[in-house]
Amino acid sequence: MSPAVSAPRRQPEEVAWATRELAAAGCVSAAAEARWLVEEAADQRALRAMVARRAAGEPLQYVIGWAPFGRLRLRVGPGVFVPRPETEGLADRAARHLRAATPPRTAVDLCTGSGAIACFLAAEVPGARVLATELDPGALAWARVNAAAHGVRLLPGDLDGPLPAELAGRVDVLCANVPYVPTRAIATLPRDVRDHEPRLALDGGPDGLDVLRRVAAHAGRWLAPGGFLLCEIGDDQGEAAAGLLEAAGLTEVAVLPDLAGRDRVLEGRRAPGGGGP
Repeated sequence: MSPAVSAPRRQPEEVAWATRELAAAGCVSAAAEARWLVEEAADQRALRAMVARRAAGEPLQYVIGWAPFGRLRLRVGPGVFVPRPETEGLADRAARHLRAATPPRTAVDLCTGSGAIACFLAAEVPGARVLATELDPGALAWARVNAAAHGVRLLPGDLDGPLPAELAGRVDVLCANVPYVPTRAIATLPRDVRDHEPRLALDGGPDGLDVLRRVAAHAGRWLAPGGFLLCEIGDDQGEAAAGLLEAAGLTEVAVLPDLAGRDRVLEGRRAPGGGGP
């Protein structure tokens, strides 16, 4: 009997075995993760190795080598922050603003990590110019692969530092999924996040807002009149984060919920007509 015929018969047993192994290791969604691993594994030997890695605490997406983000499949692995479904709300809203902008449309994604938001915008708004920046060499290795697949221009460096001067006042949408976990809270994160994902992508300083302060302070230089800044924030940071954008001179500042109803997206706009910062 060929492997193509026998594989479906083994699959329920493989899923059951993998579920038991993952549940014993403390994986909350053991059954769902087991099905995903069985689907991705080339054979039983590969499956056992993948289950062992996940049971040892590696993020599931590292183990399978990719993460879903909207309709995209992004390459990820050790050294990069794993894109979350919660960030898709920010990306969707950014894409709507970018579509509404007058051509030629330009978007920038700071702290791009794997390139998730930038690649999403490039896929959703064909013809837009999309640039992304990233400081961490580990993340850059993965961002390069994803950016090349979606036509994103990737610039190594810190926040807006590597952006070309000619973009000043011409960016329609500026996105930043900044690190926003307060330093003292890092120890409380799930093991796979705390022990494997890069701390540079998590630690936002004493109150979680250190990097957002820098983004807010610099946004006015890059945004076109009427352009939007969108950032992801922690669910208890809305009031303080909104104050940073208002202090920077942005208008129409809003804190928007994710699908679970928690504060997640911070948005502000440079006043149309050239006013504002």
